[in-house]
Amino acid sequence: EQGYTMIDNADAYGNGHNETLVGTAIRDRRETAFVATKFGIVFEEDQTGTEVPTGWGFALNINGTPAYVHRSVDNSLKRLGIDTIDLWYLHYPDPQVPIEETVGAMGAAVSAGKVRHLGLSNVTAEQVRRAHAVHPIAAVQYEYSLWRRAAESELLPTLRELGIALVPWSPLGSGFLTGTVETLPEGDFRHNNPRFQNANLAVNQDRFAPVKNLASQLGLTPAQLALAWLLNSGDDIVPIPGTRKVDRLTENAHAAEVQLDAATMAELNRLMPAGGTAGATLV
Repeated sequence: EQGYTMIDNADAYGNGHNETLVGTAIRDRRETAFVATKFGIVFEEDQTGTEVPTGWGFALNINGTPAYVHRSVDNSLKRLGIDTIDLWYLHYPDPQVPIEETVGAMGAAVSAGKVRHLGLSNVTAEQVRRAHAVHPIAAVQYEYSLWRRAAESELLPTLRELGIALVPWSPLGSGFLTGTVETLPEGDFRHNNPRFQNANLAVNQDRFAPVKNLASQLGLTPAQLALAWLLNSGDDIVPIPGTRKVDRLTENAHAAEVQLDAATMAELNRLMPAGGTAGATLV
């Protein structure tokens, strides 16, 4: 109703429950919803995978075997209550399974009419090339924002060479780019992120202060400016901000209406350059 058309999801979110919720929400408006979901993180008790560290204080079990691919697409379709997934991502590559093997099985789902387009998430430029040679890849999810610009070195140029869209996850830097993070409550998972730890958080707040001032001068919230920077960086960049609050959905939606001139884009790039954030980079 606010103009959002792409709904990003994953089977592991809520152990499948989020897909059920999305299916309920779009039941009477399927034609207006572009449904994207992901698979690969093992959340079922009867399934196994390869343990992959995240750098966030926990590891994930990842399964990219063809058998798990086929099982996952059918289960996602059932939970979503739809006949076809518009965009289906591999959530993480399985270190024990060649990405060509996983993507080949995903391509079979396209041939069967269960999926329209394939995507990858949390991959390297080299993995993208290998996967794209097996089946066309439409989009790649990767962390990208003023907070973390590592994608610009190899991944984004590769995607643009191949005609693949970049879908930035955490486009607001795990909430930092909203300009509202002063301290973290006890138990907050971001305590595991070096950029929020100890002196790094204070350094990053100081470095971000000029961006907050610029947003105020433009009549925007810091979050709107951060999202507008992404949206004005190319039509092939489609950020997916997440929120728990309806008013934040409304705030974020207005970022799509913001046109930033070349001078403002240059100033943002100067204020928040690649590698300018204090704290080690996680996966």
